Amino acid sequence: MPYLDVPDCRLHYKIDDHTDPWTRPETVLFVHGFTENTEAWRQWVPHFSRRYRMVRVDQRGFGQSGAVAKDYPLTTERYVDDLARVIREVAGGQAHVVGGKSGGISVLMLAATRPELVKTITVSCSPVTPPDARGWIEEMERTSVRAWARRTQRDRMGSRMPEAGIDWWSDMMGMTALSTVHAYMRWVGAIDIREDIKRIRCPTLVIGTDTGRRSRSVFEGWQKTIPNSELRILPVDGYHAAGTDPDGTARVTLEFIERYARAA
Repeated sequence: MPYLDVPDCRLHYKIDDHTDPWTRPETVLFVHGFTENTEAWRQWVPHFSRRYRMVRVDQRGFGQSGAVAKDYPLTTERYVDDLARVIREVAGGQAHVVGGKSGGISVLMLAATRPELVKTITVSCSPVTPPDARGWIEEMERTSVRAWARRTQRDRMGSRMPEAGIDWWSDMMGMTALSTVHAYMRWVGAIDIREDIKRIRCPTLVIGTDTGRRSRSVFEGWQKTIPNSELRILPVDGYHAAGTDPDGTARVTLEFIERYARAA
């Protein structure tokens, strides 16, 4: 089971590579969102692993990278440093990078501050200012992380997700330690990267949905400030497109990346 030693943490990652063994494929790094882990990208593997070398990482505090303490100082710089280490030591020095939901914050900041490591970025349903998380921690403390995930899952996944899928996602998200939730929410509750993303110069795909939580206008408002970026709004009624429509979201992402891989 592969791990990468970084300060204060052993980052767990998975490699999915079903490319022709005589080729040298480019690497795509996948970064999950809040209370998720590498399994959030499970359904994307068939779309990407035949064409690219996929690296899926458990962010610090999540999955098999292990929980962090309640008072652990998670920061944008720390998350960006983790991704930079993965790209240098696992991806061979440069990669396409894909982020889901709040995982996209670190992906956007990686592109803004470490441009030499990034070929393209794709962010799916990501925020650039603090999400509305009022009452989340209190609910998790009163019930559990899984119970919170289950209660909020239908808004996240939309009407097309079957009940078995709702339960699967809730089980996966419910594995996150409450201590990590405290540390993560303290970080994400204070982010505002609207000025930072204006410095991004690599090809950028912003994927969004048009829902009450994050409307099309919200995505348009900040996507337009990123040079060389484009926006795709997918017709799903959940705010986690990568999860509720993994096939459609993966295809859009793959088409975008291949356009620039071919150009290179």
